[in-house]
Amino acid sequence: MITQISRDDLPLLGRAVRRFGGVEEADVVRAFADTPGALAFVAADGTEILGWCWGYRLARPDSAPMLYVHQLEVAESNRRNGVGRDLLRAFMEAGVKAGATKMFLTTGEANAAARSLYESLGGGLAAQGPTVNYWFLLDPHQG
Repeated sequence: MITQISRDDLPLLGRAVRRFGGVEEADVVRAFADTPGALAFVAADGTEILGWCWGYRLARPDSAPMLYVHQLEVAESNRRNGVGRDLLRAFMEAGVKAGATKMFLTTGEANAAARSLYESLGGGLAAQGPTVNYWFLLDPHQG
């Protein structure tokens, strides 16, 4: 079963964070749920967490909301059973309901399973060719 996380589902999100992120701090989970535009979905079978997907609805100055998937992860024992597909579809449907017309994510070039899933759901490589990711460490004390 796929659950879109709301304030009522924070314990479920906490279990997914613990399984796939290695930590669970109630304040962090609550802060994520309170972040405008945050979206999270958890796949569970009873008490077993099968996978999760999370990201954000991004506001844009041209008023065309866009989705960003930060992480999609499925437990190894549950891969190739449609869990990732169901999670990603739920994420995309929530975005469409919120008015989003585009979605993006990044994955490793060698991650054939992920790329196959994304392409099967209509995803295409960036039109501008290969992309490069840049990471910045921000110093809150720098001004």
